[in-house]
Amino acid sequence: MDVLSVGALMTANPIAVAPDTEFREIAALLTRERISAVPVVDRRGALVGVVSEADLLHKEALSDHTAHSREVRRYRRKAAALRAAELMTSPVRTVDIDTPMPAAARALADGAVRRLFVLDQGKLVGVLSRRDVLDVFLRPDADVREEIDNEVFQRVLGATPGTYSITVDNGVVTLLGLLERKSTVTSAGRLTELVAGVLGVRNRLDFVWIDE
Repeated sequence: MDVLSVGALMTANPIAVAPDTEFREIAALLTRERISAVPVVDRRGALVGVVSEADLLHKEALSDHTAHSREVRRYRRKAAALRAAELMTSPVRTVDIDTPMPAAARALADGAVRRLFVLDQGKLVGVLSRRDVLDVFLRPDADVREEIDNEVFQRVLGATPGTYSITVDNGVVTLLGLLERKSTVTSAGRLTELVAGVLGVRNRLDFVWIDE
C-alpha cells in the first residue's frame, strides 16, 4: 500500500530569495504574497536559511531592550542587517520529499515549528506547513472508508468481501468482522492507521487461526 508522502501535500516551487536580497524587498515580498517566511537559496539552489516576519521585526523590537544580554546582542545584529544572508535563521528544518506524512506531522508537532522545507536530492522543491497537514484530516469519511476498503482490505490483504465491515465517523475507523488469520487482523489495524485522514482505529476484527 502506498503511504501518503510529503511530496503529495507540499506547496511546490515556493518563492525564494537570494542571500543578497535586501531587507525592503523581502518585507514587500512577504506582504504581497501573504506568507510569513521565505527560504534563502544560493546559486546552486541549495537551501541556506529562512527569513521570517520575526527576523524582520527585530528592528522594531530592539527599542524595547536596554540590557546587554546575549539575546539582546542577537537582536542588535538582526536589527542592523540589510540583506537576507544577515537576516536569515540557519540551519533550517527540512524534510525529504519521500518522507511519509505521519513522520512529517510528528516533526512539525515535536519540533514546535510552523513549516518544513522539502528537499529532493538536496535541492529545495517545496514547503510543508501545519495547515497542509491539517488538511489531510479534513478528508470526507466516505473517501477514507473507500480507500481503506480498496487499498488495505482488497488490494493488500486480499480479504473476502462480506467478511468484514468498515465504518468511519469523523476520522475514527471501526473495523468489524472475521478474518482467517490473527496476523491479518494485526496488519489490517496497522495499515488502516496509515491512511490519510484516519484519526484513530478501533480494531474489533476477530480471527480463526493464530499464526503469530
